[in-house]
Amino acid sequence: MKNDSYSAEQQMTLSSGIHCFETREFAKAMQFLNPFALQGDEEAQYRVAIMLQNGLGVIKDEAQSFKMMQAAAEQGNAMAQHGLGFMYLEGDCTAQNGELALQWFGKAAEQGMVGSQTTIAMMYEQGEAIEQNLELAKSWYTKAGFADKAAELDTD
Repeated sequence: MKNDSYSAEQQMTLSSGIHCFETREFAKAMQFLNPFALQGDEEAQYRVAIMLQNGLGVIKDEAQSFKMMQAAAEQGNAMAQHGLGFMYLEGDCTAQNGELALQWFGKAAEQGMVGSQTTIAMMYEQGEAIEQNLELAKSWYTKAGFADKAAELDTD
């Protein structure tokens, strides 16, 4: 759900929740954002997922955190796609799965998330969660703006 269909009052409440999140007033942020998250707002879902994942202003709830992060990611929220990638990469709030991590980082990377591009490069370079592929690592480092790092991988 996109927030451009909200009334002025709803938009103010959502903005207040985001502000509270950004200023680390997590209990207030949860009060403002959770109703929007439950209605399918991707920005609220992403922030509520972070709070639930880390027990910020609420009791930690990994299952609900994963559900909210996935819902926001599926709506195309690049930050949530990046976050879901890390959940799969680290096995945090869900089972560890390198291929699904790569898939979600890829979606965020397509939207220009440099952090996701760099993480993909590192995954290919290290070959821990997925099969090592130094050529793909170099390509992703270059896309992320780290040509120097890509050049370090040249073994010629």
